[in-house]
Amino acid sequence: MERNTTICAGMETRLADLLLDPETVPAAVKTHVSECDGCRRELEELRATMGLMDAWEAPEPNPYFMTRFQARLREEQLAKPAGWLERMRARFMMQPHRLHARPLAAMAMTVLLLVGGGAYLDFYWQSTPADPHAAVVHDLQTLDNNAQLLDQLETISAPDDNGDTVQQ
Repeated sequence: MERNTTICAGMETRLADLLLDPETVPAAVKTHVSECDGCRRELEELRATMGLMDAWEAPEPNPYFMTRFQARLREEQLAKPAGWLERMRARFMMQPHRLHARPLAAMAMTVLLLVGGGAYLDFYWQSTPADPHAAVVHDLQTLDNNAQLLDQLETISAPDDNGDTVQQ
């Protein structure tokens, strides 16, 4: 039978379910696997792999492994690091009672970044000095550009012959 790629695309997870717990798999999946050669072949390969995994026996660990590992770890902890960077690394990594230094170092770096960023922004904002007379000059230029509007406002507010203001 020709393989339908749209139906077979979602079968990978269903094949694992069919292999591990066949009772929970819907009947449509079982029907598809029985009719589709590719999915049936994939299910057989999964069964063969699971059979090999069940037959595999893990090798016994060496009984002296942990003893040698602990000795090697003590040697590394007691060894004198060569440079200052190695000494700092050894201080942070090898001594568990000094783990409180990691959060302090992270907090110090955060404070340094914030102070440095704030200083940079302060310098950036201060590098363009604001002229205190700039607002006044801008207002005068705006008033000069709107001279016609000002003339109209003056005629409205000018008193007439009786002393009343002109209303339009």
